[in-house]
Amino acid sequence: MSIFFTILILILVVSLSGVITRMLPFQIPLPLMQIAAGAMLAWPQFGLHVEFDPELFLVLFIPPLLFADGIKTPVREFLHHGREIIGLALVLVLLTVVGIGYLIHVMVPNMQLVAAFALAAVLSPTDAVALGGIVGEGRIKKSIMGILEGEALMNDASGLVSLKFAVAVITGTMVFSVGGATLEFLKVALGGLLAGIVVTWLYSKSLRLMSRWSGDDPATQIVLLLLLPFASYLIAEHLGVSGILAAVAAGMTISQSGVIRNAPLTMRLRSASVWSMLEFVFNGLVFIMLGLQFPVIIESTIQEVSRDSSVDTWYLFACVAIIYFALLLLRFSWLWSMKHISLRFLKKRPLLFGEYTTRDLWVASFAGVRGAITLAGVLSIPIFLNDQITFFPSRYQLVFLAAGVILFSLICGVIALPLLLKGVISVDKTAYQAEERMAEAVTAEVAMQSLRKMEERMIADSKENIDPQIITEVSSRVIGFLRRRTAKQENDEEITVVENLERRFRLTALRAERGELYHLRATQQISNETLQKMLHELDLLEALLVEKE
Repeated sequence: MSIFFTILILILVVSLSGVITRMLPFQIPLPLMQIAAGAMLAWPQFGLHVEFDPELFLVLFIPPLLFADGIKTPVREFLHHGREIIGLALVLVLLTVVGIGYLIHVMVPNMQLVAAFALAAVLSPTDAVALGGIVGEGRIKKSIMGILEGEALMNDASGLVSLKFAVAVITGTMVFSVGGATLEFLKVALGGLLAGIVVTWLYSKSLRLMSRWSGDDPATQIVLLLLLPFASYLIAEHLGVSGILAAVAAGMTISQSGVIRNAPLTMRLRSASVWSMLEFVFNGLVFIMLGLQFPVIIESTIQEVSRDSSVDTWYLFACVAIIYFALLLLRFSWLWSMKHISLRFLKKRPLLFGEYTTRDLWVASFAGVRGAITLAGVLSIPIFLNDQITFFPSRYQLVFLAAGVILFSLICGVIALPLLLKGVISVDKTAYQAEERMAEAVTAEVAMQSLRKMEERMIADSKENIDPQIITEVSSRVIGFLRRRTAKQENDEEITVVENLERRFRLTALRAERGELYHLRATQQISNETLQKMLHELDLLEALLVEKE
């Protein structure tokens, strides 16, 4: 029962965190508010203690979040930015593991080099979710944000695989070699991607068969869709490949497979709202879980430092700052190098980094905040070696430093990114509006041609027992509505005024209809089934009108 109450409390705190953030007179990013809320809950006065199981954390939270990000990531743009993403998600991770690993080994007393590599490996993955919570949607240029999101999708796997190698070397389960590590990494990465694609393909085939037997039941299809990221992750992990990349590949594949596009309307509408709710709850729970662990980590670190005379607590705090700024400078240096390599050697097919200004480079550098994967990775380091007697070397230092860098990177991002983005217009609304008008005009032309053919076919068909005059009248009415889209290109301002006025009248009418429906139900003139059906229809119409505002 206590587990049930704990879950309810955490979900309640997630819900209230967004409300409290908006109520405060000063702006605090939602992730930091949720981390602070988690830390307060773990305070002795509240006494809420949640045992952090890294394996369960990775299985429960990471697959659905990465799957949702994969769905929203256009495959064509991802492949178009493939060189930039590989440069950050693979090469930069290797540079981080080696460079920052040596720095940590030199800086932290008595820490083995391989243990330092393990810490550098878990510090290499970035967190796009935390970044979005810090700066908000649409603040960072699309050319930068697309690469950052692609990097965050891929470097989780490269960082955790590097951690796995380091831990295996320390525990003595494998002997490190460059060739062996490279082959193992390719097997894990490519195998994970392939596993995600195959599982999604099998899912799409089975869904079509099930829909024939069960009909267009949206609840069944949504539940099966919710299980897909977990199935991809668990199957990939069982096969010994990357479950994280499998979840990413599943999300990107499902968006291209046509399963959602060809699904019934009710399934598309409900799945979108369900995923939106789950993303909000899961993201919030991730950051609250981070906050819940910080007091425990600090307390255990102080206890360990009291036993270890070779290091002081204040020195560990200084190491957190030094490690973060080293990560920041390494990231900036690598981005700067890729920019100049592109300008000098890749003139025919330059990297997108070649267009970045110095401010863009700093934005991309500070945007590399650390988050949930880093904490889950460092807490997954075993307490004991294989003999179950010898403690894992410097584990408490690894956990403290990783947790400190997470928090420090979030705070620095909160301070630096708004200053760097001040005055930057990240989204060109006029370009989007022109693109939207062009799409409306082209689709309207195609639709009118289709309607004219349908009108001719229905008039010529003797089986249609409809007066040709009525067919022509209805067709003309619909064509007239579509014709306004093509006219919008020529007389945009006047048509926009008319459309906005019409939208206001339609919304007023819809809200009046909704009120009357409730009155009819209260006076028992209609059944509850009729009420729900008609309310759903009005909600769909209102959603279309409000979305256009």
